Amino acid sequence: MGLEATMIVVDNSESSRNGDYVPSRWEAQVDAVNLIFQSKTNANPESSVGLMSMGGSGPEVLTTLTTNPGKVLDGLHRTRVKGDSHFYTGIMIAALALKHRQNHNQKLRIIVFTCSAINESTKTLTTLAKKMKKNSVNIDIVAFGDLSEEKLEKLRAFNETVNGAEGSHLEVIPPGPNLLSDSIITSPILAGEGGAAAAGGGGAGGAGGDAGAGNDSFEFGVDPSVDPELALVLRMSMEEEKERQERDKRAREEAEGKTNLETVPEGKEESQPLLDSAGEPSGSKKRDQKGGDDEDMDTA
Repeated sequence: MGLEATMIVVDNSESSRNGDYVPSRWEAQVDAVNLIFQSKTNANPESSVGLMSMGGSGPEVLTTLTTNPGKVLDGLHRTRVKGDSHFYTGIMIAALALKHRQNHNQKLRIIVFTCSAINESTKTLTTLAKKMKKNSVNIDIVAFGDLSEEKLEKLRAFNETVNGAEGSHLEVIPPGPNLLSDSIITSPILAGEGGAAAAGGGGAGGAGGDAGAGNDSFEFGVDPSVDPELALVLRMSMEEEKERQERDKRAREEAEGKTNLETVPEGKEESQPLLDSAGEPSGSKKRDQKGGDDEDMDTA
């Protein structure tokens, strides 16, 4: 990944309350935003990331371009889930925010999360895509949640029009057991032009298939020499998942152990019957004999 200024646009419309993505559509976006921020800034310390929302009464810039993760987290915490999504206006305002970046050597990129219906027509979105391409703005779209055929057709038309030399990507993520961030980390959105991007293009034919097959020899399908940051993030994610599984396993074992009562070892006296054959308490004769011996010792 090169030097970039990236605006992340989150979908905080009412549709993001849905729980078909773990733990909810909105929380899944929060987790993914943190991942994208870390990936962008780790790839190049001079890259900056901003945050916007496009739900409610209209889009809102939550955090201007920054390298401080605390500002992005603060913007996410201040965001409220409400209203409808404004896809067209959100991209327009994000492009305007990128235009006012301080470092004009940064390439421009917008990453849009959309989990609700898109009201704009295909023609309107195509016109917007042409404008973004003319201004050299790359746009990555993460489509999840509402994946109706009508919406996907609009997004595909937009992506085909805006896709330039630097690459704009459309990632469609259906509901499943995996986290939204897990799907994004292996997508071309974070892999750039190599690594997982080549793997994702494998099978399209000829060279693409060879590239995908070549990546199988690397851990996670990513060449560390090409994208060391992505390889590190994937390795850390795998280690964290292993630790979580081990913790869950220990917790289950402890819970199962508590349900099985341990046997209490019995002493020699406790193993004797409470009453002897004469009906006297067990051990009473021994105590009487011992007491008699003590008396004999006293008289002597």
